[in-house]
Formats: sequence, C-alpha cells, structure tokens
Amino acid sequence: MAVVLTGCGSITPTASPGTSGPTRATIPRSGTTAAVTPSTSTPRIGPGSLATYTVQHQRAPGSCHYKWVGTYPLPDPTCTPGAVDPQVTPSDLDSTICRAGWTSTVRPPERITGPEKAGSAAAYGYIGPWATAEYDHLVPLELGGDPNDPANLWLEPNDRPGATSFTNSKDALETTLHDLVCSGQLSLAAAQEAIATDWVAAFRRYGI
Repeated sequence: MAVVLTGCGSITPTASPGTSGPTRATIPRSGTTAAVTPSTSTPRIGPGSLATYTVQHQRAPGSCHYKWVGTYPLPDPTCTPGAVDPQVTPSDLDSTICRAGWTSTVRPPERITGPEKAGSAAAYGYIGPWATAEYDHLVPLELGGDPNDPANLWLEPNDRPGATSFTNSKDALETTLHDLVCSGQLSLAAAQEAIATDWVAAFRRYGI
C-alpha cells in the first residue's frame, strides 16, 4: 500500500487497502529476541473523549520503528508512548470503563480512524496484510486510553500466524487487565502504565 501525506489531517491512500493486499509482512524480524528499550515514563494525558473527532496528523513516513520480542510487536516509544483520557479516573470507573458498552460511546468513527490508520502504516513502514493489522489504542479504551491522541494509536501487526481477523494476543491482555481493574485487584494507573510501557512484559506477568 502506498500512502501520500498531503498535510496535517489530510492523508490520502493511493489505493484502497483491503483483503486483496499483500499476504505477508515484509518487516524485517530477527531470529532472536530483540533488545527492547521501553518508555520509562507514564502515559501522557491526552485531550480525552470529544463530541466530534478530527483526523489527526501522523508521523512522517518511515519515522517510526517496531521493536520485536519474538513474534510480538511493540510500538516505537517515541512515536507511540501511550496517552490516557483525563475524564476516566479511579472515582468514576463504574460509570466509565466498567460500564457495559461505554467504549462505544467514546470510540472515534471509521471516517476518522481509516485515514489515520493509513498514515500510521506509512509512519511505521508497514506493508503487511491489511485485514489483520489493527489500528490499536496502546492504552485501550477499556483501560481509559485516550480515544484519538496519535500518541496512543499505532498500526499493530498481528502476532498470530495464519490470523484471519484483527484479534491478537494484546487483546487478551486488555481484557484481563480490565477485569482486574474493575474487580479492584489492580489500580487503574498500574494497568495503564504496564500496558503502555511494555505490553509484552505485562502479557507475561499477568499469565495470559
């Protein structure tokens, strides 16, 4: 997929990505575990959920780089350090992330995330299968991640061989951490920091 960036908030794919795109990723991977330098800071505070979203400017093509732990991808901490929604706090969990259906009330529409996903793919140099790559909130909405801050979104390659959907290993971690927070077994801040700093380490720590 080729992408032309025409300015902040104006991202024009030269071809419509779809399931007929490339059938394999061509991102280089080492046969050994890559050295990882995770972000050492907590996620930043984003603008939060808004009544109306606009397409956000993405990083320049090729300026972001995946890190790999085996088959698991990590985002570039400079490009995607994570960001949280200031409107989600420990005192209002029952009316926000722990309320069924809440994430659908803050999720940006596809007309916003579609162009952003194309721009993120260009920034990360991703040319693998489009249908199985997720435009992912590093700190997920179900943990109070910011809905549309570019610092919290990245084009996530699927770590599962033969994947036929967006579903990937990070999704399982997100569900587990959400359940731990909503049951009072883990603080919201601890969950947000763990998944933003190194989601693979958190995946292993929480025994998914």
